[in-house]
Amino acid sequence: MLNNSTRLGSLPTGLLAAGALLAINLTGCATADARDTSTTPTAVQLQAVVDQAHAKFKDLKDGKNADYIPILATIPSELFGVAIVTNDGKVYTAGDTDYAFAIESTSKPFNLAMVMQEQGPEAVQEKIGVEPTGLPFNSKIALELLKARSVNPLVNAGAIAQVSMVQAKDEDERWSKVRGNMSAFAGVKELPLSDETFKSEYESSWSNRAIANLLYNYDRLYSDPEEALVVYTKQCSLLVTTKELGVMGATLSNGGVNPVTGKRLLNEEYVPELLSVMLTAGFYDESGEWSYTAGLPAKTGVGGGIVAIVPGEMAIAAFSPRLNEAGNSIRATKAINYISEQLKLSIFDGR
Repeated sequence: MLNNSTRLGSLPTGLLAAGALLAINLTGCATADARDTSTTPTAVQLQAVVDQAHAKFKDLKDGKNADYIPILATIPSELFGVAIVTNDGKVYTAGDTDYAFAIESTSKPFNLAMVMQEQGPEAVQEKIGVEPTGLPFNSKIALELLKARSVNPLVNAGAIAQVSMVQAKDEDERWSKVRGNMSAFAGVKELPLSDETFKSEYESSWSNRAIANLLYNYDRLYSDPEEALVVYTKQCSLLVTTKELGVMGATLSNGGVNPVTGKRLLNEEYVPELLSVMLTAGFYDESGEWSYTAGLPAKTGVGGGIVAIVPGEMAIAAFSPRLNEAGNSIRATKAINYISEQLKLSIFDGR
C-alpha cells in the first residue's frame, strides 16, 4: 500500500484538504486495526441510535418526490428506512429497510469503483476529472463553461462518461459488467432491474441524451453515446433496499472488501480517492453543507436513497422519497446527520 504522503501527492489541488484530513484521521484508510477502538460504538448503541433517528424524523412531511422522472412521483412518500452496516457485517435497522427502491445516482460511486479497479484512479482523473462543478447535477451549461467539459464523475455528465469507460466490446457486455458489479457490492446474486423505472427514465431522458452527445462531440465520451445512455439509465433503474445499500457502503468503509461475502471489489489503496470525490461532490450543491455538518463521504440519489461512509468502521444508509430542491432526501439527510452527530463520526472529529 502506498504511504499517505505519496497518495496525497497524486490528488488534484481541489481535493488535497479532504485527502489530507482523511489521511490524518484514517492512516491505512479502512484498516480496522489502525483505528482507536476505544470509541467504537457498541451493538446496543448502534441499534439505539438507528431507532432514535427513525423515530425523530418519521413524521417529517417536508419536500416532495422527484417528478421529472414520472415513475418516482408514484412511490409512497411515507416510506422511511435507516440502516447501519458495520465492517464485520452486522446490520442494524429501523423502518422500511426491506423496501426496494430505484438506486438512481446513489449507484455512481460503485460504478466508479469498477472503473478505478479496471484502469486506476489516474484514468478517472484524466478522462473525467474530479473537481466539483458548482452547478446542478444535470447541468448542460457546465459542459460549455468548463474547459475540460466533464470534471466530476458524480454528476450526470461524469457518470455517463464512467459507463462509457467500462471495458466492454458491446452494450450487452457493458450492462452485464455494470449490473454484476452493483450486485457484488450489495452482496447479492443479482439486483433486480425495474423495467418500469427504466422505461419511464429512458423515454424522458432528453437531457441526459443531450449530455451524452455533447460529451461525445468534445471527445469526453469513450463509447457510442446511445449505448452509454442506455446502460447508465439501466444502472439507475436497479432496485436496492436500504440494507443492501448499507452493505454497498460498508464495502468501502471496509477498504474495498464486502463485509458479507468477503469479496474484494476495490483495491484498498484506491479507496481514499473514491471517498475524496464522495466528500466533495456526493451531495451535489449541498456537499459543502454536508461536509460541514455530518463530515462523512456520502452519495445521494433522487430515488430517495443516501449512503454515508465511516472509513474503517461502518456505513449508514437511509431512504425516503421526499426530496429538497437540491435533489437530496430530507428525512435520509437528517437521519444520517443525526447519527453522525450522536456518535461523533465526522472524519474531522479526530476520533
